[in-house]
Amino acid sequence: MRRSWLKPATILPALLTPLALGCGGDDGGGNVEPTPVTSVTVTAPRNTIAMGETVQLTATARDSRNQLVPGQTFEWSSSNEAVASVTPASALVTGLAEGSAEITATTNGIAGTITIGVTGGTGPPRPANLGLATVVSGLDFPTNLVSPPNDPRLFVTEKAGVIRVIKDGAVLPEPFLDLTGQVASQGGEQGLIGLVFTPDYATSGRFFVHYTAAPSGESHISSFRVSADPDRADPASETVVLSVSRPGTAHNGGQLQFGRDGFLYIGLGDGDDRDGGRGQSLSDPLGSILRIDVSGPTGYVVPPDNPFVATAGARPEVWSYGLRNPWRFSFDRTTGDLYVGDVGESDREEVNYSSAAEGAGKGINYGWAIMEGTRCVRGSTCEQTGLVRPVMEYAHPVGCSVISGYVYRGAAIPGLQGAYFFADFCGGWVKSFRIEDIPATFTDWPSLEPGGFITSFGEDAAGELYVTTEEGGVHKIVQR
Repeated sequence: MRRSWLKPATILPALLTPLALGCGGDDGGGNVEPTPVTSVTVTAPRNTIAMGETVQLTATARDSRNQLVPGQTFEWSSSNEAVASVTPASALVTGLAEGSAEITATTNGIAGTITIGVTGGTGPPRPANLGLATVVSGLDFPTNLVSPPNDPRLFVTEKAGVIRVIKDGAVLPEPFLDLTGQVASQGGEQGLIGLVFTPDYATSGRFFVHYTAAPSGESHISSFRVSADPDRADPASETVVLSVSRPGTAHNGGQLQFGRDGFLYIGLGDGDDRDGGRGQSLSDPLGSILRIDVSGPTGYVVPPDNPFVATAGARPEVWSYGLRNPWRFSFDRTTGDLYVGDVGESDREEVNYSSAAEGAGKGINYGWAIMEGTRCVRGSTCEQTGLVRPVMEYAHPVGCSVISGYVYRGAAIPGLQGAYFFADFCGGWVKSFRIEDIPATFTDWPSLEPGGFITSFGEDAAGELYVTTEEGGVHKIVQR
């Protein structure tokens, strides 16, 4: 996750940016006569919204030759503020009452309009008040929280190598599994960092863990089985499915997820503070998300539709690459869309998105170490062909280590449906956005700040979300 888990210095206020931004600069030339604007076009991802919903508008200016005129500042207004309001500078429209309104963008005396219709609120209201309900405290540096399918228990990994069970609101006295003797956890980013249960866990009793092995520091992906006691795993059942050597102790990734296709997805960081070309290398599994078929009793096979199966010299397990340290990724359990949080180096933290229709990350190059967020790593320009930019980034004064979460799909808070949550280890804050609102807006949730260093989000079998902290707390997101 974050380098050495060090406590942060003072966090300064700065801008959190829904993208799109870009690398670039001026052309180094002298004074240039401004190009006259002759037309303005306003566009929206959708022209109809429900009361209480928002939509982000975009305006473009063109000259008499129909060429884009960049660098324009637009003033926004609504013909009917009672129906739809618009922020004058940022063009975010909010539906207030049924009807329609003309939204106008003006620059240099030239205007363009679009009609936005507002319908009665067809969806649930978005919650105004959220809070955290402490489930348990006193754990030893929790790093992950998951549940088996259709199982009310919560399983929490601790950095040192123990899996704890929370049952009926209490931590069971005996661990589900104790791997402290074989887990290397001395390094700040080492330890037991991933856990996932198979979709058929109720009958197979099989689950997978991701840990840094002692003394080698290798990343181990191992399978285990539950014992005759449903609250205790069989430690002798371990089978190491995949072992990956790494050059250092940092940037281990850690996430394990089963996709809707039934395959296991594995997040691996680039392995060290110096990338060494691994992020852009298809021949190295580091700096990637891998996809493997573990449906057999042992080992794994590579799915034949993995994107680089036929690429000479490539590791066929690679699904996505160009990642520095993907500290958590998740699939929207309703849509199958993929969200990836990638921890930055010295400047930017980022959240990446790939819809299920686009392949949920298949073959994507997320850009590290050519780019960090939307910034070129070395120099003001860089070759960006084939790189996929994040949908959200923020600068390091806002935080230092992104914690990627989940899209809320629980039943307890209907107004949160479709909201993706993320946080920052140093900043201690929690934010959310809906992908349909990007590039547009995010929501700050001061009421969800646990007052400690956030290490992970968790999702239970019912789709409810949790926050874990370095200080040992497990907190559930609830409506107040």
